[in-house]
Amino acid sequence: MQDYLSSLNEQQKQAVLHTEGPLMIVAGAGSGKTKVLTTRIAHLLQLGVDAFRILALTFTNKAAKEMKERIEHMLGNSDARNLYIGTFHSVFARILRIEAERLGYPANFTIYDTDDAKNVLKTIIKEKGLDEKHYKPAFVYNRISAAKNNLYTYKEYQHDQHIQQEDARSNRPLIGEIFESYSKRCFRNGAMDFDDLLVNMYALLTNSADALSKYQHKFRYVMIDEYQDTNLAQYRIIKLLGAMHENICVVGDDAQSIYSFRGASMENIFQFQKDYGDVRIIKLEQNYRSTSTILKAANEVITRNENQIKKELWTDKQQGDKIIVASTFTDNDEGKFVADAIMEQKLRYHLSNKEFAILYRTNAQSRSFEESLRRSNIRYRIYGGLSFYQRKEIKDFIAYLRILVNPNDEEALKRIINYPTRGIGASSITKLALSADENQTTLWETLNRAGEFGMKGSTLSSIQDFVTMIRYYQSCLDKKNAYEIAYELGKSSQLIKELYSDKTVEGLARYENIQELLNSIKEYTETPTEDGELVERNLGSYLQQITLLTDADKEGDEDEDVVKLMTVHASKGLEFPCVFSGIGRKHFPQ
Repeated sequence: MQDYLSSLNEQQKQAVLHTEGPLMIVAGAGSGKTKVLTTRIAHLLQLGVDAFRILALTFTNKAAKEMKERIEHMLGNSDARNLYIGTFHSVFARILRIEAERLGYPANFTIYDTDDAKNVLKTIIKEKGLDEKHYKPAFVYNRISAAKNNLYTYKEYQHDQHIQQEDARSNRPLIGEIFESYSKRCFRNGAMDFDDLLVNMYALLTNSADALSKYQHKFRYVMIDEYQDTNLAQYRIIKLLGAMHENICVVGDDAQSIYSFRGASMENIFQFQKDYGDVRIIKLEQNYRSTSTILKAANEVITRNENQIKKELWTDKQQGDKIIVASTFTDNDEGKFVADAIMEQKLRYHLSNKEFAILYRTNAQSRSFEESLRRSNIRYRIYGGLSFYQRKEIKDFIAYLRILVNPNDEEALKRIINYPTRGIGASSITKLALSADENQTTLWETLNRAGEFGMKGSTLSSIQDFVTMIRYYQSCLDKKNAYEIAYELGKSSQLIKELYSDKTVEGLARYENIQELLNSIKEYTETPTEDGELVERNLGSYLQQITLLTDADKEGDEDEDVVKLMTVHASKGLEFPCVFSGIGRKHFPQ
């Protein structure tokens, strides 16, 4: 027996050795599912399977990186570099870059993050003369996102009677019309939002027999982590990709399905058993993470689920401390109780801040905890707050870089065409954008022909200077690396000078953030390119990498000595020696 199998328990070993045919691994919390997945992949490689024939889909880039590193360590070679391991969105984006022309997109399409998408919707809502307070961009975005996750096109949305009745009842009957305009605007801009990466991957496989055959032949083994968190689009894509060989291995746990509000369907894990009559089901029930007290409490809760895959988690760990349930009268009392308890635990057991986590239902509940922690001089950090890449100065700089890769990216273009100020007023930008709409062309094209669209004098001169600058750096894309281009463009655009000139505390922080961004680009370009079919380390691949960062990937230094505050949803997959969980003032039915 190979060494990499020796540390597995019997159920884990069975899951690793079952390589042919459909397999469902029901992995209870803390049962070593990542270990099983990585060992299973290593075992396939040891059997002689080519790395590029293995597709493993995760929900965070962090998890994918950890899996690759474990496999490399296990085998002592670099085969793992050629594996297709990544999030659904990053792997599909990689495939869509290759196949973009089949769908009518440029290979250098932009990926819009949630803020970009909402800004496009805000523009469309304004153009249609609708009340933004009623047609809130966030609400409209969520409706469109839910539709896409269920593979609805804007035409299907508009013709679905149930959906139209829902919109009418909420007094928002024009969402379908906004959906249509949004889809056409993104397509014209050469852009896909996060949901489009799934929708277009599905469209690629269903509309192109050649592409379907290509990727069905390519991926002989398909593995999916956190299967209970997949939505309909992901489920359909997985089924298509695995239809030829049916060597599909899904890992999940119905009891850990907590993302239905994001479109995840727990039914997928039950449907898998119906789709594959010969499926092998292996349950991982030994928990390596928790004490028997915590596990017993969890089992008692899980047994109340009406629809479930029966399992009984167990552990050989000691009983451990009892779970403490405390009731307080107010939010402030709750915050003080937690802060005092942390101080006591730190003193009694010599714990550091990073060993504590405070969980709550919604981000709005963090206030009382923050105030109490500050009063007690306890350092903390909120997970799920404003990430580095969402800061204004960072988004401004990245918008310049996005324009170089895809000049049709209207959102990026409008963001930086007059920042720093170069004499191109808001009325001129609006006029050019309207001209672009009327002529069914892009804003970039109207800028290149600004004189034909009524621009004159100093405004026309400023536009021409801007276009010349962008065109010059576009010509450098094949000659210079991403860091060289970013650094030089930052100076030429006066963006770095603008931030450097602001000597306020906030201004200095913004300047330092830009330096940190440049450092990250430099580090990216200096990291050796991986072997095989992986993307080159150019400006386009850098932008894709940072756009597709998940919440778990953005959270910074795990070793920072701070108490971590986050929602229960954000804590999934993490573990801490000491956890406080507050349900807030909401009353639940008895």
